Amino acid sequence: MNVLLTGTYGRCGTAIIDHLHDRHEYEFTYLNRSDRPDGHPYGGFDTVVADVSNYEAIRPAFEGQEAVVHLAAYPYVDGTWEDVFEPNVLGMLNALEAAREAEVETVVFGSTNHVVGMYERENSPGIYRRDTDIVLDHTVPVRPDSFYGTTKSFGENLGRYYVENYDYPKRFYALRICSVRSNAYDHPYGDAESGVEDGEYERGSPEYEEQVARMKAMWQSRRDFAHQVDCCLEDENVEFDVFYGVSDNYRRWFDLEHARSKIGYRPQDDGEEWNAPPE
Repeated sequence: MNVLLTGTYGRCGTAIIDHLHDRHEYEFTYLNRSDRPDGHPYGGFDTVVADVSNYEAIRPAFEGQEAVVHLAAYPYVDGTWEDVFEPNVLGMLNALEAAREAEVETVVFGSTNHVVGMYERENSPGIYRRDTDIVLDHTVPVRPDSFYGTTKSFGENLGRYYVENYDYPKRFYALRICSVRSNAYDHPYGDAESGVEDGEYERGSPEYEEQVARMKAMWQSRRDFAHQVDCCLEDENVEFDVFYGVSDNYRRWFDLEHARSKIGYRPQDDGEEWNAPPE
């Protein structure tokens, strides 16, 4: 299967490189707004250098593709409308229009938990406890917590519009990704340890422990994320659907049964299995 990956060198894109690049089933084309030098850990790949907000620049990369994994976006919840509009709104429209014109059958969209982020904001920090009774599934009302979350909700809706009104793409998978981190922080202590390194608080402080509790619920390991994308690429039955991108964490408040039953997602990791950061 020929697959175009946008936003290649972000945290999620590099997880796909790490776990799916060498799979014989896939032939990847990488698209990113900048390249990486040969000496970089992700250098040396043939990369289409283009900005998703520029339709003419990205359009040729869609030719001959059977699937697109669209991850390119401005990814921060504190972003202004000016920050998010071109990469997240115009870029999403461009990706879907290019997929339609190039007759790409499958689009996997990197959405976000911030599409429903107000549930967390209203219920934190209690929602981070092991005994929370809150469960969000794919049917709950959308409640974005930011311009960023709002643009991802738009992307989900635009994907549904395209698959229901055009011949291509034929399938659209929205992954509401929770917390995928870089290799160095790919564990539920990652955000807390990053805060210590940045001098925001001390290890063992209440702020540190709250970050650990949150990540033990929100973490999606890099291998679980790549596996979920693989499940979408292998599926031929979904027309449009929404799935939460999270590992099988004991204290998660996001439903996994829908992803298990519809696309065969079987995450391997659980944040509760960690009692300390790696040495």
